[in-house]
This record gives sequence, C-alpha cells and structure tokens, in this order.
Amino acid sequence: MKPTFKKIIAGISLAGTSVVALGMVCYAVGVRVNTSKSIPVGLYWISGKPVEKGEYVLFCPPQVGVIEEAKRRGYLAAGFCPGNYGYMMKRILAAKGDHVTIAADGVRVNGELLPHSAPLSQDGAGRPLPRFQATNFVIGNTEVLLMSDLSGTSFDGRYTGPIGRSQIKTVIVPVLTW
Repeated sequence: MKPTFKKIIAGISLAGTSVVALGMVCYAVGVRVNTSKSIPVGLYWISGKPVEKGEYVLFCPPQVGVIEEAKRRGYLAAGFCPGNYGYMMKRILAAKGDHVTIAADGVRVNGELLPHSAPLSQDGAGRPLPRFQATNFVIGNTEVLLMSDLSGTSFDGRYTGPIGRSQIKTVIVPVLTW
C-alpha cells in the first residue's frame, strides 16, 4: 500500500519534532555544540571545573563597540547574552600575570608565539579589522585572554583584548570532536 501525502507529511513532522525535543533535552542536561573553527568542532559538556589557563570556555562577549561591530558584520550570532549576543566558545590562552604582546606576526604570551595568532588586517569581505589598542600588557587578576589556537581567522583576543572573568559562564569539556 502506498503512503498518502498526509501520512508522509505527518511522518516528517513527527521526525522534526523528535529532533527538536532531543536537542532541548541535550541542552538542558549540559550538552553544547560548537560549529565554529575557533575550537574543535563537536559536542561539549558543561562542567564545574575551575576557570584556568588552557581550558575551553563558554562566555558572553562584553558589550563593547568592537563586539557590536562584529555582530553587525555577522561574525557573531544573536543570542541570549546581554546585548542580544550569542554565546561564544574559545580557549583561555593567557591568564593572571601573563605578559602579552600583540604584533603583526602574532600574539606572544610570556614570549612564546601562539600558533595561528597573526592578526589579519581585513576580513573576508575586505573590511578593515579592528586592532586592540595595547600592544604590550599584563593580564590582570580579573581578566583572561580568549583566543583560538586552531584558526587564523577566529575573531578573538587579538582584536578584542582581554575580557573579564565574569563574562565566562562555564568551562566546557570536549565529548566528541572532529
């Protein structure tokens, strides 16, 4: 017996509803999905781990001009953070007491050049990218420098500078990445 058009539509609707429900359950229990190239693409679990150098974090970007411009340009999605920004995921690459230098060849933390950290002068559409105003600074007690160590095109600390620890919502732990 051939399925009717109504049965096919009903089956597709049920499948779609099931996927949405599964996504909501996963989110409620702490699963987060990263689709950007800033950290490995994949599934992450929120954790109670302390916020320390080297950890991946989920954070709300600060409400500053450079972030607002990034949102206008489409670098950031809309979301539930103050300013209607979406959550971001990055790695803490500098923390309290670390000496940071931002130069044309990249970002150095305590003299060590970070991989893929050279600031770009323009984005893919040819628009000039902002430059963080300080080129040499020390990370304070309440700050961290969030960056990608995987992608040279990530919009991160090389453009925004350090952010306050209070912006961090949780440390995230990779579960399945690719």
